Amino acid sequence: MSRATNRGAVAARRAAIRQRGFTLLEVLVALVIATMGLMSVFSAFGASAQSMAATVQYQEALSRARSRLEAVCATAAESENGGDDGGGFRWRSSVRPLGSTARPEEQGPVTTLYAVTVWVSWGENGRARSVRLDTERLRVSLPGAGGV
Repeated sequence: MSRATNRGAVAARRAAIRQRGFTLLEVLVALVIATMGLMSVFSAFGASAQSMAATVQYQEALSRARSRLEAVCATAAESENGGDDGGGFRWRSSVRPLGSTARPEEQGPVTTLYAVTVWVSWGENGRARSVRLDTERLRVSLPGAGGV
């Protein structure tokens, strides 16, 4: 009987050892793994936020460039202009003639093809960024008059 009691005591000690829980080393390893996982998740969120901000700025610059392009195309006369567009954006435009139907012996309307380029630039994370839009416009003018 003492042998059976001895076996029961050994079994009870083994069960108590199994139920003690985690060791300090196991807890530290689990914390390190969890911390690394959380850092990668937060890093992904940070990269996503930066990407979203860059996209918003790019869309803003594109909208400003389209607006400037329409304004410059309305006049379609040879010019170089630029300036501050506010909000950290700067713009520059170039209108130059590519060809014309003007003939010294003819007195009819003159059609001129202009190349129009607009740049909008801004700074992002210490880097210069820009958007460039190009188009071509025709302008018809009568001798001695403005454009049509």
